[in-house]
Amino acid sequence: MKKNLELKLAAAILVLLSLIWGYNWVVMKNVMRYADPFDFSAVRTLFGALALFAVLALRRQPLRPVALGPTLLLGLLQTTAFTALIQWALVSGGAGKTAVLVYAMPFWLLPMAWVFLGERVRGLQWVAVALALVGLVFILDPSKPQGDLFSTMLALLGSVAWAASAIVLKRLRARTRVDLLSLTAWQMLLGSLVLCIIAWWLPSEPPRLTPYFIAALIYNGLLATGLAWLMWLFILDRMPAGLAGLSSLAIPAVGVLSGWIELGERPSGPESFGMLCIAVALGLISAIALRGRQLQARAASAGSRS
Repeated sequence: MKKNLELKLAAAILVLLSLIWGYNWVVMKNVMRYADPFDFSAVRTLFGALALFAVLALRRQPLRPVALGPTLLLGLLQTTAFTALIQWALVSGGAGKTAVLVYAMPFWLLPMAWVFLGERVRGLQWVAVALALVGLVFILDPSKPQGDLFSTMLALLGSVAWAASAIVLKRLRARTRVDLLSLTAWQMLLGSLVLCIIAWWLPSEPPRLTPYFIAALIYNGLLATGLAWLMWLFILDRMPAGLAGLSSLAIPAVGVLSGWIELGERPSGPESFGMLCIAVALGLISAIALRGRQLQARAASAGSRS
């Protein structure tokens, strides 16, 4: 009975988490009226890192970093490159479309995992990749304005950086025992410091400290980082990882819907079809991963009984 209640609670928290992370695409888009993309990226990640360290302190977990070199590389990819690229993409790109393009990350991860981790692409995974490529072709309509194409390429580069960071994370955790929350806090801190240097070096107007800018910073630092990571760890602890990953597909959907309602970003016909193709492909990839974990669990259970 207790396990069923915890599973229902985890599902409810996952819905809330999808709303927080999905709506954040609109927040990140709107805040560009008050701050340079690199300035906001630097401040939000530094604030987010401090929020994560506060969570570590509240949970009385060790604050000492582990594997500093790989953690720095992870921070450069997952915080510096990824955050800066997606925020830059939002300057001229729509919140919803950028969210969908960024969440195409698994399709870059598949070939990277093949090369660096020896994980072969098999069966229906090829169908998912082909479907995603069709979707990208429709979204990358060359007849669109050049600025929109530039934003699209930035979003795709952001998803590539995210995929590369996942490879670094997988290799690091395979070799070193490290707490996920502590690792996230340290990589975000190191990556944010590099972003602070970039933001200081690039010429820009100082952020306008409007109520919306301050609210966006609090939303990103406390809700979308500190609280959201606690929620995600709670979900992973009580739900199958594959099911949690499949359910997280709601995040770009919330981003598209929020952008449509609040910003009037109605996708064109080709863009809508492209987004649908990518969403179906992501669902297929997640379902394959979930099925694979279920088979592994059954095989391990059968082996323990024999």
